[in-house]
Amino acid sequence: MKKVRSDAPDGRRALGAEGEERAARFLARRGYRIVERNVRVGGVEVDLIAQRARLIVFVEVKTRRSDIFGGPEQAVDRAKQTRLVRAASAWIRENPGRAGRIRFDVVACRPPTADARGWRIDHWQGAFDAGDG
Repeated sequence: MKKVRSDAPDGRRALGAEGEERAARFLARRGYRIVERNVRVGGVEVDLIAQRARLIVFVEVKTRRSDIFGGPEQAVDRAKQTRLVRAASAWIRENPGRAGRIRFDVVACRPPTADARGWRIDHWQGAFDAGDG
């Protein structure tokens, strides 16, 4: 029997990593500077922290192959929002003076399908507010 390493990336993890990479490039092309990736703060992992001027954007990236169970952006439910708000608060405490305004965005990524050639990336700016979570 072949032993499989528990930390070996599976298909979903690889797809998620590809989505995060594409989301980071998408944001960079639109003038955002990626400050941190996959940072663990306040006991929560934040996919991307981006900056544009004095705006700090906490970005949740969701990647799905299909919309059978809803679009990727729909996976950012109230519980996830609450965790991201907690992480943002912790990051701001750990990085005093870096943040002016903050915003919570969601980037939804869909890889190519038989019907679509390239990746589809939707950027939901201000997807939720700190009071929503």
